[in-house]
Amino acid sequence: MSVSLAYLSVILLWATTPLAIKWSGEGPGYLFGVTSRMAIGTLCVLMIMLVLRRRMPWHRKALRTYLLASIQVYGAMLAVYWASQFIPSGWISVVFGLSPLFTALMAATLLGERSLTLAKLTGYMLGLAGLAAIFGSALELGPQGVHGVVGVLLSAFLQCLSAVGIKRLDARLPALTTVAGGLTIALPAYLATWVAVDGDWPAMLPVSSIAAIAYLGAIATTVGFALYYYVLSRLSATRVAMISLISPVLALYLGHVLNDEPLSFRIVGGTALILAALLLHQWADRRAAQQEA
Repeated sequence: MSVSLAYLSVILLWATTPLAIKWSGEGPGYLFGVTSRMAIGTLCVLMIMLVLRRRMPWHRKALRTYLLASIQVYGAMLAVYWASQFIPSGWISVVFGLSPLFTALMAATLLGERSLTLAKLTGYMLGLAGLAAIFGSALELGPQGVHGVVGVLLSAFLQCLSAVGIKRLDARLPALTTVAGGLTIALPAYLATWVAVDGDWPAMLPVSSIAAIAYLGAIATTVGFALYYYVLSRLSATRVAMISLISPVLALYLGHVLNDEPLSFRIVGGTALILAALLLHQWADRRAAQQEA
């Protein structure tokens, strides 16, 4: 698969994931939703590995890669599922727009990437202004809205930490192997968390929740994570993080049309600022490439 097609596929998956996350936890609860998703995803990935006759290496560098991947698979996903209880699904993708700033700071420090030029910093400031508008809307929802935004910010930070760590380690593992390793470590942690915090089989499992869990487990986890690590292995960590600035518009539209989520002027304005940050960042990349050429 070409990198461009994989990149586009990740954008579409990330745009549909927030609404699916919201639906998956509305009946059975967020912990059951994320745990069952990861159980299905782990089963699918290991079956694919078996069919393709791929073995998982367990040398030191591979194990460290799996541990780094589990930061995203467990830490980032658990945080965003918890946050989905308190805010509209479209906001999840929009707030994730802070990912490029986290990634730029980490990539500049750990990878030596030129991700903190003046033009890019200006773009990040526009992104922060957009996120400030979103945060203002969260305040109108009360403490729970703030909890939701903070939870997504934590999720974005953990995902970027995982991505930059994997990029720095550079174990050169196949994307599917990285996903399998991360899921293998994360699934027992999910099961332990669900048993410790909840542990009861849900009394109600709406059709929408079942469909959302199946989609997230079989498609978003299996295909989405594999494509994400495939793209990450071929592009800079900062450019990969730009995905989270493209998907918010689609996520907001889907939430509005399919889940009757409101679109206030503040939300639209904040999203526009984030998109402007994306355009400025892309322009800075092109200009830097032209100067190097």
